[in-house]
Amino acid sequence: MSLTPRRALWLIPVVLLVAWLGIGGTLGPYAGRLGEVSTNDQAAFLPRSAESTKVVAQQRAFRQAGTLPAIVVWTVDGDGSTAAARQSAATGALALLTGAPGVVGHASPALPSRDGKALEGVVQLRPDLGKQLPDAVGRLRTAAERVPGTTVQIAGPAASQADLADAFAGIDGLLLGVALATVLVILLLVYRSVLLPFLIILGAVFALGLACAVVYVLADHDVVRVDGQVQGILSILVIGAATDYALLLTARFREELALSADRFTAVRAALRQSWGAIVASAGTVALGLLALLLSDLTNNRSLGPVGAIGVVCAVLSSLTFLPAVLVLLGRAAYWPAGPRPAGAVRTGAVRTGDVRTGDARTGDAPTGSGIWNRVADLVDRAPRKVWAIALAGLLACAAFSPTLTAKGVPLDELFVNDVPSVAAQQTLGRHFPGGSGNPAVIIANADSVTRVTAAARATDGVASAAAVTESGRPGGGAPQIVDGRVRVDVTMRSAADSDAAKDTVARLREAVHAVPGADALVGGYTAQQYDTRQTAEHDRTLIVPVVLAIILVILIGLLRSLLMPVLLVATVALNFLATLGISSLVFRHGFGFTGTDASVPLYGFVFLVALGVDYSIFLMSRVREESLRHGVRQGVLRGLVATGGVITSAGVVLAATFAALGVIPLAFLVQIAFIVAFGVLLDTLVVRSLLVPALVRDIGRRAWWPGALSREPEADPEPAPEPEARGGERVEV
Repeated sequence: MSLTPRRALWLIPVVLLVAWLGIGGTLGPYAGRLGEVSTNDQAAFLPRSAESTKVVAQQRAFRQAGTLPAIVVWTVDGDGSTAAARQSAATGALALLTGAPGVVGHASPALPSRDGKALEGVVQLRPDLGKQLPDAVGRLRTAAERVPGTTVQIAGPAASQADLADAFAGIDGLLLGVALATVLVILLLVYRSVLLPFLIILGAVFALGLACAVVYVLADHDVVRVDGQVQGILSILVIGAATDYALLLTARFREELALSADRFTAVRAALRQSWGAIVASAGTVALGLLALLLSDLTNNRSLGPVGAIGVVCAVLSSLTFLPAVLVLLGRAAYWPAGPRPAGAVRTGAVRTGDVRTGDARTGDAPTGSGIWNRVADLVDRAPRKVWAIALAGLLACAAFSPTLTAKGVPLDELFVNDVPSVAAQQTLGRHFPGGSGNPAVIIANADSVTRVTAAARATDGVASAAAVTESGRPGGGAPQIVDGRVRVDVTMRSAADSDAAKDTVARLREAVHAVPGADALVGGYTAQQYDTRQTAEHDRTLIVPVVLAIILVILIGLLRSLLMPVLLVATVALNFLATLGISSLVFRHGFGFTGTDASVPLYGFVFLVALGVDYSIFLMSRVREESLRHGVRQGVLRGLVATGGVITSAGVVLAATFAALGVIPLAFLVQIAFIVAFGVLLDTLVVRSLLVPALVRDIGRRAWWPGALSREPEADPEPAPEPEARGGERVEV
């Protein structure tokens, strides 16, 4: 029996649904497997062209490349009268670790502090231990506890990395669960429907599974790098983006269902009217993320393609899986608060002052809640007053943005809760020079070692400097020479993660670079942090204009205008600066952060500007559609009323999903979570709802210059006749 065209049409959603069920069942588990191919080795994420990165490469010849120093700190109990015996016992305990799994070379002897109340030893661990690093640190602690009469703590980069691994352990399920539960609650409140929120969540999960599977394959073949931070951001980005696009599509489908009894017609109309805005918004985010490929920081370059893959999968799910289930379910998807059919009640007219923002014409009647009618009425009556007040508030917030200094987060603030490595670092700083156990590393020509060492010792902020010997430790013999080069370890007076230590590195480089014929390079942990900060500043200068240009080009193509896109880009940029200003105050006085991660401003810009412009795209694409039919003035008001509820809901969902990053106890992710969540809410509730509509309403048709709308007459057409319900009774909503 041959299929009728109508029956054949049903095959399309069925096939799409089966395909996505197959994707979900097959690829869904990859959402929990990215940890298998992720790395938290910070040496793999250094600036590619930085001096400290070159030092890492040259250290390989000294068998010290990329090691993670673990600093063992013994705090002596009592009066320390047996300090010599304890020092001997500590040195013996460390010697037991030579050749242990994960240990590189010989451990240093235990050295006493000047106050005689603490001992310190350094053990170098392999940087590629991954999930085994906490076990290696645990074995180190067990060996160190052999020293009687002392309290043992482990500090240094190895201990921080171990705590970092513990922080990310099992975080996939927790982060995903928190994000999905938050989104589900919001969707239930928005739709007052039982089934549709679960369908939207299911589509987001399918998109995440597909994205994680693609990223897994690429990471497994070393095409991209993934760490715990990128992994967490990918999950949040896909869930938030997929939900946003789904909200826009389902809202438009609901409008069409109220006007047409045929579900296929409704889905086609909803797709036709919303796919352009969805694809344009996804394009701004994906291309904005890909602009991170211009960064010299490897972790930034990793996030770019990974995030773009996630956004593409989100939009693919929203435009295929969701329409398929909407066709199959029809009005039942919205039960029990589904749209009433057009035959029962025609869409009503909503008046805003004397301006009608809805009509009964089939296929073109926007609806809105009472609050958005009131907002539109305010924008229509006093546009200049509205945008002036909104602009003044944003400028006041933006005035604090220069106070957000992205110099890096100190080690004792890297985690937002108490962890062993932070307590150990504080103990270390009380008894030893701040840079003890985490030296700056100089690689220089062997015939200049004496002059380089002298120049280092003479540098302000340096506590000691000595060439590394064959034993792998500084001082106590002839320097080790490898391929005509030597290594000099420099201990700084300030803590290795402090601003003072970074300033010392800058002075140290200036001093040793001036030694004739030395060809000296300065690296080490502090130098890496310094280079990362400098590179991040350069990246911001390069990438921010590129992202703005990408967004501008997309908006010009979508809105067929030049002035309107410039206006929208300016407002989202102002929203970003206002968000930075508020974030600076909250970070310092609310969260107690003394520093901001160097990558936070760039990450915040890319996410907030690219995602924030989505809402302006959703709004202005609808405004343009309505303006072409009803004139510029009514177009602004109709677009605002029609999209107000759905875009606000989308903003709340996105803010809530990014806020879920706060469950990971890392300062970097907490800072990103706040910036994006607060910025999205500010954009949704102020910029998109008040500032942009009021500006466009005040400027009028000139805002669309040089497009066709800029040549429309100023006067709007006459209002459409009042709608009537069946039987001639007029119905107003």
